Amino acid sequence: MATITERIDNITRIPAEYQRAAPPAPRSVKIEISPRCNYRCGFCALRTREQQPKWDMDFGLFSRITREMREAGVEEIGVFYLGESFMNPRLLVDCIAYLKRELAMPYVFLTSNASMAFPEALEECMKAGLDSLKWSVNAADEAQFEQVMGVSGKLFHRALENIAAAWDARKRGGWKTGLYASSIRYDGEQLERMQALLKERVLPYVDQHYWLPLYSMGAFATQREAELGYRPTAGNQGRLGALRAPLPCWSAFTEGHVTAEGKLSACCFDATAHWTMGDLNKQSFMEAWNSAPFVQLRAAHLKKDVRGTVCEQCIAY
Repeated sequence: MATITERIDNITRIPAEYQRAAPPAPRSVKIEISPRCNYRCGFCALRTREQQPKWDMDFGLFSRITREMREAGVEEIGVFYLGESFMNPRLLVDCIAYLKRELAMPYVFLTSNASMAFPEALEECMKAGLDSLKWSVNAADEAQFEQVMGVSGKLFHRALENIAAAWDARKRGGWKTGLYASSIRYDGEQLERMQALLKERVLPYVDQHYWLPLYSMGAFATQREAELGYRPTAGNQGRLGALRAPLPCWSAFTEGHVTAEGKLSACCFDATAHWTMGDLNKQSFMEAWNSAPFVQLRAAHLKKDVRGTVCEQCIAY
């Protein structure tokens, strides 16, 4: 079985058959089960929302669009997008079970901040057939956690406890869920502090860990650069060790992104619907995937000239 970094690299690499304005169905799609999050991370695009959404994804909509995706050739579904899916654990488990048992989806994955991933929910996700669970660990201690994540330091400790609990739950139940972690690679002293935390509290409880750059989050992170002292990269260049050029951006070609409202976005950081390319309440998945706005945007990416498009500010950074 491919490692998580091999899977990531396969998505961020744009194959020749996808280097067209109207490509085939993406191999991977991320779906926002819940648009809500209990963190207020300083670098996250969710902070651009004037108010947190109150409604999670309708299960009927989820069932229909994922069936369309599977029929179109999608092989990987992420049961998350921007929000924290453990905000609605019952819906999360039901979605995983539907994908694995009804659609035989080959690979179902999830990224979580771990703070809401209580042991009972973790076990149910694994039992339902979750293939991959990755933790986002981006603070070295409680003080930095409160500064960057914008919430009580109690959640810092709870997240670390849940990461350990997931490892124990998998061993106890004999589940096959891969457990992973990623971290934003800051500079200097912060990197050393992160490495110390990871060695003690994270690496013993995951199969693999990898580093990410600080993304520009659709240019939102640039607004927080001075406050937090971190410099984001242009676009979404993938993981450190296998960075991709900002143009054309793989996010618009090889991976779909669906909001809890059912909107298809061209951007993996679209918290404010600026990159909406279609409405899956009114269109089939493939109709939205190759809608006129999406085709036009991809054509600009392929020319490596996104001036005048919604991607201009992010790539320019």
